[in-house]
Amino acid sequence: KIKKMDKTVIDHKVSAMLDLVGLSGFAKRDVSSLSGGQQQRVAIARALVNEPKVLLLDEPLGALDAKLRKDMQIELKKIQKEVGITFIFVTHDQEEALSMSDTVVVMNEGIIQQVGTPEDIYNEPENRFVASFIGDSNIIEAVMKKDLLVAFDDEEFECVDKGFKTNESVEVVIRPEDIDIVKPKEAKVKGIVKSIIFKGVHHEIVVETPYRDYLIHTTDYFEPGLKVGLKFGPDDIHVMYPMDW
Repeated sequence: KIKKMDKTVIDHKVSAMLDLVGLSGFAKRDVSSLSGGQQQRVAIARALVNEPKVLLLDEPLGALDAKLRKDMQIELKKIQKEVGITFIFVTHDQEEALSMSDTVVVMNEGIIQQVGTPEDIYNEPENRFVASFIGDSNIIEAVMKKDLLVAFDDEEFECVDKGFKTNESVEVVIRPEDIDIVKPKEAKVKGIVKSIIFKGVHHEIVVETPYRDYLIHTTDYFEPGLKVGLKFGPDDIHVMYPMDW
Protein backbone atom coordinates (compact mmCIF):
# COMPACT_ATOMS: atom_id res chain seq x y z
CA LYS A 1 0.00 0.00 0.00
CA ILE A 2 2.83 2.41 0.85
CA LYS A 3 4.23 1.84 -2.64
CA LYS A 4 0.71 2.46 -4.02
CA MET A 5 0.50 -0.93 -5.67
CA ASP A 6 -2.75 -2.22 -7.11
CA LYS A 7 -4.70 -4.43 -4.67
CA THR A 8 -4.58 -7.33 -7.11
CA VAL A 9 -0.77 -7.10 -7.23
CA ILE A 10 -0.60 -6.88 -3.43
CA ASP A 11 -2.83 -9.94 -3.00
CA HIS A 12 -0.72 -11.89 -5.50
CA LYS A 13 2.59 -10.98 -3.81
CA VAL A 14 1.23 -11.74 -0.32
CA SER A 15 -0.12 -15.09 -1.50
CA ALA A 16 3.20 -15.94 -3.16
CA MET A 17 5.18 -15.09 -0.01
CA LEU A 18 2.88 -17.13 2.22
CA ASP A 19 3.29 -20.08 -0.15
CA LEU A 20 7.06 -19.61 -0.03
CA VAL A 21 7.20 -19.78 3.78
CA GLY A 22 4.69 -22.63 4.00
CA LEU A 23 1.76 -20.59 5.34
CA SER A 24 -0.70 -20.65 2.46
CA GLY A 25 -4.19 -20.52 3.91
CA PHE A 26 -3.07 -18.44 6.91
CA ALA A 27 -3.68 -15.03 5.33
CA LYS A 28 -6.73 -14.26 7.49
CA ARG A 29 -5.20 -15.50 10.76
CA ASP A 30 -4.14 -13.05 13.46
CA VAL A 31 -0.38 -13.19 14.02
CA SER A 32 -0.83 -13.54 17.79
CA SER A 33 -2.69 -16.83 17.24
CA LEU A 34 0.28 -18.42 15.45
CA SER A 35 3.06 -20.53 16.96
CA GLY A 36 6.57 -19.15 17.45
CA GLY A 37 7.85 -20.80 14.29
CA GLN A 38 4.88 -19.57 12.26
CA GLN A 39 5.39 -16.03 13.54
CA GLN A 40 9.01 -16.19 12.41
CA ARG A 41 7.87 -17.28 8.96
CA VAL A 42 5.44 -14.35 8.79
CA ALA A 43 8.27 -11.95 9.70
CA ILE A 44 10.42 -13.41 6.91
CA ALA A 45 7.53 -13.17 4.42
CA ARG A 46 6.99 -9.51 5.35
CA ALA A 47 10.67 -8.78 4.76
CA LEU A 48 10.81 -10.64 1.44
CA VAL A 49 7.60 -9.25 -0.07
CA ASN A 50 9.41 -5.99 -0.90
CA GLU A 51 12.01 -7.94 -2.91
CA PRO A 52 15.17 -6.70 -1.14
CA LYS A 53 18.62 -7.38 -2.61
CA VAL A 54 19.96 -8.33 0.83
CA LEU A 55 18.08 -9.60 3.89
CA LEU A 56 19.58 -9.02 7.36
CA LEU A 57 18.49 -11.60 9.94
CA ASP A 58 19.65 -10.64 13.45
CA GLU A 59 19.44 -13.82 15.57
CA PRO A 60 15.98 -14.64 14.15
CA LEU A 61 15.80 -18.07 15.79
CA GLY A 62 17.04 -17.13 19.25
CA ALA A 63 13.64 -17.37 20.96
CA LEU A 64 12.71 -20.79 19.55
CA ASP A 65 13.15 -24.16 21.26
CA ALA A 66 15.87 -26.53 20.01
CA LYS A 67 13.72 -28.69 17.70
CA LEU A 68 11.85 -25.77 16.15
CA ARG A 69 15.14 -23.93 15.75
CA LYS A 70 16.61 -26.78 13.69
CA ASP A 71 13.43 -27.02 11.60
CA MET A 72 13.60 -23.28 10.87
CA GLN A 73 17.28 -23.52 9.93
CA ILE A 74 16.35 -26.00 7.20
CA GLU A 75 13.40 -23.84 6.16
CA LEU A 76 15.51 -20.67 5.94
CA LYS A 77 18.13 -22.35 3.76
CA LYS A 78 15.37 -23.60 1.47
CA ILE A 79 13.81 -20.11 1.25
CA GLN A 80 17.18 -18.50 0.54
CA LYS A 81 17.83 -20.87 -2.36
CA GLU A 82 14.37 -20.23 -3.79
CA VAL A 83 14.51 -16.42 -3.67
CA GLY A 84 18.19 -16.31 -4.64
CA ILE A 85 19.19 -13.23 -2.63
CA THR A 86 21.93 -12.77 -0.04
CA PHE A 87 20.98 -13.48 3.58
CA ILE A 88 23.21 -11.96 6.27
CA PHE A 89 22.52 -14.15 9.28
CA VAL A 90 23.76 -12.89 12.67
CA THR A 91 24.15 -15.56 15.36
CA HIS A 92 26.16 -16.38 18.48
CA ASP A 93 25.42 -20.09 18.01
CA GLN A 94 28.51 -21.82 16.59
CA GLU A 95 26.62 -24.82 15.21
CA GLU A 96 24.13 -22.51 13.54
CA ALA A 97 26.94 -20.46 12.01
CA LEU A 98 28.47 -23.56 10.42
CA SER A 99 25.28 -25.24 9.25
CA MET A 100 23.55 -22.14 7.83
CA SER A 101 26.37 -20.46 5.93
CA ASP A 102 28.17 -20.51 2.62
CA THR A 103 30.59 -17.91 4.01
CA VAL A 104 31.24 -17.29 7.70
CA VAL A 105 32.53 -14.00 9.14
CA VAL A 106 33.77 -14.37 12.74
CA MET A 107 33.86 -11.07 14.66
CA ASN A 108 35.15 -10.14 18.10
CA GLU A 109 34.17 -6.76 19.56
CA GLY A 110 33.40 -5.44 16.09
CA ILE A 111 36.69 -6.59 14.54
CA ILE A 112 36.70 -9.28 11.85
CA GLN A 113 38.87 -12.20 12.95
CA GLN A 114 38.43 -14.49 9.94
CA VAL A 115 36.36 -14.88 6.78
CA GLY A 116 36.00 -18.25 5.06
CA THR A 117 33.88 -21.26 4.30
CA PRO A 118 32.52 -23.21 7.29
CA GLU A 119 35.13 -25.89 6.57
CA ASP A 120 37.98 -23.35 6.52
CA ILE A 121 36.82 -21.69 9.73
CA TYR A 122 36.57 -25.02 11.54
CA ASN A 123 39.67 -26.75 10.19
CA GLU A 124 41.99 -23.75 9.73
CA PRO A 125 41.18 -21.18 12.45
CA GLU A 126 43.48 -18.17 12.29
CA ASN A 127 43.65 -17.57 16.04
CA ARG A 128 42.57 -18.74 19.48
CA PHE A 129 39.32 -16.75 19.43
CA VAL A 130 38.10 -18.39 16.21
CA ALA A 131 39.20 -21.84 17.35
CA SER A 132 37.40 -21.40 20.68
CA PHE A 133 34.21 -19.97 19.19
CA ILE A 134 33.76 -22.59 16.48
CA GLY A 135 33.61 -26.01 18.11
CA ASP A 136 35.47 -27.56 21.04
CA SER A 137 39.25 -27.33 20.92
CA ASN A 138 42.46 -28.27 22.66
CA ILE A 139 44.53 -25.08 22.41
CA ILE A 140 48.17 -25.50 23.41
CA GLU A 141 51.10 -23.09 23.72
CA ALA A 142 53.93 -24.44 21.58
CA VAL A 143 57.20 -23.64 19.82
CA MET A 144 57.72 -23.95 16.07
CA LYS A 145 61.08 -25.71 15.82
CA LYS A 146 61.22 -25.45 12.03
CA ASP A 147 58.94 -25.94 9.05
CA LEU A 148 56.70 -28.99 9.58
CA LEU A 149 57.89 -29.56 13.17
CA VAL A 150 56.32 -28.17 16.35
CA ALA A 151 57.10 -28.84 20.02
CA PHE A 152 54.82 -28.99 23.06
CA ASP A 153 54.47 -31.16 26.16
CA ASP A 154 58.25 -31.79 26.00
CA GLU A 155 57.85 -33.64 22.70
CA GLU A 156 58.27 -32.77 19.02
CA PHE A 157 55.49 -33.49 16.53
CA GLU A 158 55.37 -33.42 12.76
CA CYS A 159 52.78 -31.02 11.36
CA VAL A 160 51.78 -29.59 7.97
CA ASP A 161 52.42 -25.91 8.77
CA LYS A 162 55.36 -23.84 7.62
CA GLY A 163 56.43 -20.23 7.18
CA PHE A 164 56.97 -19.52 10.88
CA LYS A 165 60.30 -18.38 12.33
CA THR A 166 62.61 -20.96 13.89
CA ASN A 167 61.74 -21.40 17.60
CA GLU A 168 58.84 -18.96 17.27
CA SER A 169 56.18 -19.09 19.99
CA VAL A 170 52.90 -20.32 18.51
CA GLU A 171 49.63 -21.90 19.53
CA VAL A 172 48.42 -25.30 18.39
CA VAL A 173 44.79 -26.37 18.07
CA ILE A 174 43.77 -30.03 18.00
CA ARG A 175 40.09 -30.86 17.69
CA PRO A 176 38.74 -33.44 20.19
CA GLU A 177 37.54 -35.77 17.42
CA ASP A 178 41.06 -35.85 15.90
CA ILE A 179 42.65 -37.49 18.94
CA ASP A 180 42.75 -41.29 19.17
CA ILE A 181 42.98 -43.02 22.54
CA VAL A 182 45.51 -45.86 22.31
CA LYS A 183 47.76 -47.92 24.56
CA PRO A 184 50.35 -45.77 26.40
CA LYS A 185 53.30 -47.35 24.58
CA GLU A 186 51.80 -46.33 21.20
CA ALA A 187 51.82 -42.56 21.83
CA LYS A 188 54.11 -39.71 22.87
CA VAL A 189 51.41 -38.12 25.04
CA LYS A 190 50.30 -40.25 27.98
CA GLY A 191 47.75 -39.68 30.69
CA ILE A 192 44.89 -41.00 32.81
CA VAL A 193 41.19 -40.91 31.95
CA LYS A 194 39.81 -38.28 34.31
CA SER A 195 36.13 -38.28 33.31
CA ILE A 196 33.74 -39.57 30.67
CA ILE A 197 30.33 -38.16 29.72
CA PHE A 198 27.92 -39.78 27.25
CA LYS A 199 26.75 -37.15 24.73
CA GLY A 200 24.51 -39.32 22.54
CA VAL A 201 26.56 -39.59 19.34
CA HIS A 202 29.88 -39.79 21.20
CA HIS A 203 31.57 -39.88 24.59
CA GLU A 204 33.28 -36.73 25.83
CA ILE A 205 36.44 -37.81 27.62
CA VAL A 206 38.92 -35.73 29.60
CA VAL A 207 42.42 -37.20 29.88
CA GLU A 208 44.76 -35.71 32.47
CA THR A 209 48.45 -35.53 31.49
CA PRO A 210 51.43 -34.02 33.35
CA TYR A 211 51.06 -30.85 31.24
CA ARG A 212 47.34 -30.31 30.67
CA ASP A 213 43.91 -31.91 30.34
CA TYR A 214 42.98 -33.05 26.84
CA LEU A 215 39.39 -33.20 25.59
CA ILE A 216 38.58 -36.15 23.32
CA HIS A 217 35.39 -37.10 21.45
CA THR A 218 35.10 -40.81 20.69
CA THR A 219 32.43 -43.45 20.23
CA ASP A 220 34.46 -45.84 22.41
CA TYR A 221 34.16 -46.14 26.18
CA PHE A 222 37.19 -45.86 28.47
CA GLU A 223 36.99 -46.41 32.21
CA PRO A 224 37.98 -43.45 34.43
CA GLY A 225 41.40 -44.07 35.98
CA LEU A 226 42.67 -46.01 32.95
CA LYS A 227 46.20 -45.18 31.75
CA VAL A 228 46.09 -44.29 28.04
CA GLY A 229 48.07 -42.76 25.21
CA LEU A 230 46.83 -39.93 22.98
CA LYS A 231 47.70 -40.17 19.30
CA PHE A 232 47.27 -37.58 16.55
CA GLY A 233 48.89 -37.14 13.15
CA PRO A 234 50.43 -34.18 11.31
CA ASP A 235 47.10 -33.31 9.65
CA ASP A 236 45.40 -33.16 13.06
CA ILE A 237 47.73 -30.40 14.34
CA HIS A 238 46.98 -26.83 13.25
CA VAL A 239 49.53 -24.14 14.13
CA MET A 240 48.41 -20.53 14.71
CA TYR A 241 50.03 -17.25 15.66
CA PRO A 242 49.29 -16.41 19.32
CA MET A 243 46.73 -13.69 20.01
CA ASP A 244 47.51 -10.38 21.69
CA TRP A 245 44.65 -10.22 24.19
